[in-house]
Amino acid sequence: MTISKYNSEGYLDLTARDALTAIEQEQRSLRAFRPIVYICSPYAGDTAANTEATRRYSRFAVEIGYIPIAPHLLFPQFLNDADPDERELGLFFGNALMSKCSEVWVFGSRISAGMQTEINRAKWKNYRLRYFTEDCQEV
Repeated sequence: MTISKYNSEGYLDLTARDALTAIEQEQRSLRAFRPIVYICSPYAGDTAANTEATRRYSRFAVEIGYIPIAPHLLFPQFLNDADPDERELGLFFGNALMSKCSEVWVFGSRISAGMQTEINRAKWKNYRLRYFTEDCQEV
């Protein structure tokens, strides 16, 4: 979309055109770049409710301009979380994905054992951690 260099009254107005063009370019560049974030939230226990909450957290990330990675939505599709070896494999895969993310987002007030492992790794690797409530409010 090109912005006219004339205002609504027909007068030349380059300042307004330049400002509107800069805003348009900034919006375009924001759509082109979305940082990847690792979603850290409970899975074990009430897996149905926890899965739904993680979907909500992931949607929140998308809505504010990020690409969410939530391994506990992906890996239980083909790995058995009840099998200790497969659970360990899923955590290993999650760690590999975490290394590709710009931040780790921790959701909720309850920190599960799996989450604590992810948080410890993020701290050890000096990844940026951000904490959110269940309602997606940053704390």
